[in-house]
Amino acid sequence: MSKILMVVSGADSLELADGSSHPTGFWAEEVAASHEVLRAAGHDVTIATPGGVRPTADPISLDARGGVEEADARRFAAYLEAIDGELAAPLDLAKVSADDYDAVYIPGGHAPMTDLADNADLGRLLNDADRGGSLVAALCHGLAALLSARREDGSFTFAGREVTSFSDEEERQGGLGDRSPYFVESRLRELGAKVTTGPAWSSTVVEDGNLISGQNPQSSADTARRVVGALAAR
Repeated sequence: MSKILMVVSGADSLELADGSSHPTGFWAEEVAASHEVLRAAGHDVTIATPGGVRPTADPISLDARGGVEEADARRFAAYLEAIDGELAAPLDLAKVSADDYDAVYIPGGHAPMTDLADNADLGRLLNDADRGGSLVAALCHGLAALLSARREDGSFTFAGREVTSFSDEEERQGGLGDRSPYFVESRLRELGAKVTTGPAWSSTVVEDGNLISGQNPQSSADTARRVVGALAAR
């Protein structure tokens, strides 16, 4: 059994490009489906958020507004209810050590763009995990969390690494479009990451050494399965 730290955003709003506030949170499928796969494989999953605050599910990730089928929404909501005790009492990200975990897993939703994209505690954790060879996995807008990781000279820790993320195309088709404060794919490219995206809304997972990334909510279970496989291979 491996120990996996699931870092979830604690934000419930996002400042848009026009300065207005947009309600958000973690994307239900990305937490529920990922957690289910990782736990079913026998791994110990611990949830952490900035400040140890209880995370909020994006309301549209549990209904048709987010393109989620009713049956799927019920299933994700039921799983989140089953782990409600863990969501209600997450660890404080500032008090977590990468040395205690075999993998760090970051699901998305737009919320990570608020409190994980420029977070010194997360940057420290990701740098330590990557330096120590632990797995680092991020999903969809959770790739924004990688932006927190910088080297001592200020350069991006994951420059030159191959990743995928919620694509600019997907952001324009079914995301916030030009209201988004930035596009995750474009920002990663600007900082030197090698971004590979599949067709919009396809399950796409990219693995580069100890770094595993998934493109969108549809990639949730497959990303978690890739983490399970990578841990088994160690």
